[in-house]
Amino acid sequence: MISAIMALMALGIDLMLPAFDDIREAYDLGSGSPETGKVITVFFLGLAVAQLVYGPLADRFGRKPVLYIGSAIYLAGAVGSALAPTFELLLLSRFVWGIGAAGSRVVATAIIRDRFEGGAMAKAMSQVMAVFMLVPVLAPTIGTGIIAILPWRAVFWFCAVWAVIITLWSLRLRESLDPANRRPFRFVPTVRGYAEVARTRVTAGYTVSTIFLQGVFTSYLASSELLITDVFDREAQFPIIFGLVATLFAVGAIVNGRVVERVGIHRLINGVYAILIPLTALSVLVSVTSDGHPSFWLFMPLLGLTLGSFMFLMPNLNTAALGPVGHLAGTASALSGAARMAGGAVLGTLVSARVSDSTTPFSVGVALLCLGSWICVLVTRRRSPALALETARVPVAAH
Repeated sequence: MISAIMALMALGIDLMLPAFDDIREAYDLGSGSPETGKVITVFFLGLAVAQLVYGPLADRFGRKPVLYIGSAIYLAGAVGSALAPTFELLLLSRFVWGIGAAGSRVVATAIIRDRFEGGAMAKAMSQVMAVFMLVPVLAPTIGTGIIAILPWRAVFWFCAVWAVIITLWSLRLRESLDPANRRPFRFVPTVRGYAEVARTRVTAGYTVSTIFLQGVFTSYLASSELLITDVFDREAQFPIIFGLVATLFAVGAIVNGRVVERVGIHRLINGVYAILIPLTALSVLVSVTSDGHPSFWLFMPLLGLTLGSFMFLMPNLNTAALGPVGHLAGTASALSGAARMAGGAVLGTLVSARVSDSTTPFSVGVALLCLGSWICVLVTRRRSPALALETARVPVAAH
């Protein structure tokens, strides 16, 4: 059920990727225009902004009321997108849609933190993410099938119907917020809660690290259609290629869930960064030496491995970030999620706006963002005595 709740967010992103050409034509954006990437980035901005409100609400009134409020706004955004007569109104509706999706994201993460902690939480998060990643695998194919039969706006109506189904299913969900952890929903306590989370070095440092990773993910979502259809000239194969890359996310999440408790969160993070940084450097080298038009069979496997490795980083960094602030699970989940989504949307837009007919801007952007994420992890560990002591016996390959 938690996976399905989180999937509302993914469905609102991935289902409409095959409709980008139709969106360009419907709103006279021009063939190959990168403007369609804004359909993704404004959704992430809505996700970011709303979480700052949903978090304190979830800590005051419980997880379920917030889920239902978010679902109602999600439904309004999906319907508004389906009816939008102009591209500007479509972007506005997508922003509202993102605001609604934020409720499901905050609730899902808070429930997991309510019931698990440490390695068990990382394992649970990975199991949820493994199911959650089925959406990117299937959504583009479903979206292509819908467009082949119905008008392209039907992809928005599909999301609206799915939101209703998930809401009805979640009626059987038990409230997970401990009454002892309920916090007053007033301005001063709310600000104090956010301040406490922001002052927690481990939480703040690891959250900043995930912002860079989210930037990579956002830039990929916004650029994948241009890269696959324009650079590699494989438009007909887009749903299959996108689904295969997403499958690596699911595989990574499953493997992470199986090994994280045995290996340890910090040791696993170390090993993944030791592989990730050289991978991104190799992608840059491949792009530059081929003038931005590398072999599809070389570039896409490198990209797939890069993105798949995120499933060994995101759940574990999130777990480590929320560990010290379990008594503020909703607030902490909201602040970290808002920062990650907003920062990732901005960074992802900076990268995707430079992608047109070459892989080089994308490869360079991904490499720099991954490097920034790794540096944040190192700085956080050195500035946190408790964390430094915890990881002191773990060999850091990057050192």
